[in-house]
Amino acid sequence: MKKAALPLLIGLMALTGCAHQYVMRLDNGSEIVTASKPRLVEGAYTFKDAKGQEQFVTAGRVREVVSASLAAKENKPKALKSDTPKKRHWYFLWLA
Repeated sequence: MKKAALPLLIGLMALTGCAHQYVMRLDNGSEIVTASKPRLVEGAYTFKDAKGQEQFVTAGRVREVVSASLAAKENKPKALKSDTPKKRHWYFLWLA
């Protein structure tokens, strides 16, 4: 049982590493999330959507293709400084 667990674990890890989602950013600002890596075939990117159907987008409309994990990191909003004053505690009253 223990001898079969290690190859099974390694196989599962290898298979999960192959499943990636990609984000295609278009010229008009919209994004398409794909279930497979888009491939450039005869001037059009072909990919499978979430339902598993084959779709295509012309290469002239695509600005960039990135993996979904990188796209999520780029879209994180930066923390803004708040304009509200800090709340003062009662034990700092003697400093004022």
